[in-house]
Amino acid sequence: MAALAVKGPTPTQLRLGLGVVALAIICGAAFAYYRVHAAPVAVDFYGNVDIREVSLGFRVAGRVDTLAVDEGDAVKQGQVLATLDADPLHRELNEAKANAHAIEARLALFRAGYRSEDVAQARAVLDGRRAELLNAEQTLARLTELKGTGAISNRTFDDAVAARDEARSRVAQAEQSADQYRRGFRPQEIAEAEANLGRAQAAVSQAELRLHDSSLVAPADGIVLTRAAERGAILNSGAIIYTLSLVRPVWVRAYCAEPDLGAVNPGRAVLVFTDGRPDRPYHGKVGFVSPTAEFTPKNVETADLRTSLVYRFRVIVSDPDEALRQGMPVTVRVDSSGASKAP
Repeated sequence: MAALAVKGPTPTQLRLGLGVVALAIICGAAFAYYRVHAAPVAVDFYGNVDIREVSLGFRVAGRVDTLAVDEGDAVKQGQVLATLDADPLHRELNEAKANAHAIEARLALFRAGYRSEDVAQARAVLDGRRAELLNAEQTLARLTELKGTGAISNRTFDDAVAARDEARSRVAQAEQSADQYRRGFRPQEIAEAEANLGRAQAAVSQAELRLHDSSLVAPADGIVLTRAAERGAILNSGAIIYTLSLVRPVWVRAYCAEPDLGAVNPGRAVLVFTDGRPDRPYHGKVGFVSPTAEFTPKNVETADLRTSLVYRFRVIVSDPDEALRQGMPVTVRVDSSGASKAP
């Protein structure tokens, strides 16, 4: 039986096989390098939507006159939501203004001083008193010459002395009065009137503020959650009328473990996923990372144990809409390239 001859690979085939093996090795190494160094590593965090709420009420007491919105209504910043009966406040303001005007007029009187007619009258009174004094002195001089001659009694002389002294006193009083009218009011009286005017003007400002506070306006855009009063109700100051859910800012309160802190640096762009729209995430940025650790809240699901210590961080959602509700569970995803895939 003749032996069969077995031919080996030709040199060309050998070189081609070695090239294919080398190419496969190179491709495998490149793929492994890409998986390790270039592929983004996504990190998921879990939390809840945190929408701020504000309780609105009047700073003044009164009777509710109008209520412009109801639960579920959208409101804009500056929109009037409710008003109080402002008639008592208008009267209070008018009284404060009238009092301020009266004090202002009195202050103007103090600053202007006495009228020229009053000054002239005081001078005339002084001249009359001086004439009386001159007459009393002349009478006393004549009686002094007759004293001791028996022509007059001692009583007559004493009466003349008393009349002279009384005339001197009346002149001194008239001089002081005329000097007072000439100099005007004292600086202390003017200062007191100025202080009273300042107090009256402050009362006017307070009354104006109270009147302004009889209108309740929305501090920001939002949605009315609750309405706690009806028209005609008598309310104390500070009583809650509405609870408003603010449209912005919308935050996500999430938690991360210590090994993942590097992925949530402040300013880092993230994607926020909800169960209702897993293919259309919201966009946001990390705004705050707590410096202290805490236990994971019960309403947050994490991949690790619930009792693990985590760090709370806040994500500011840049494109919120009505689909984000208070307390809604969400997934925050961030990767090394800043892009994320749907969970």
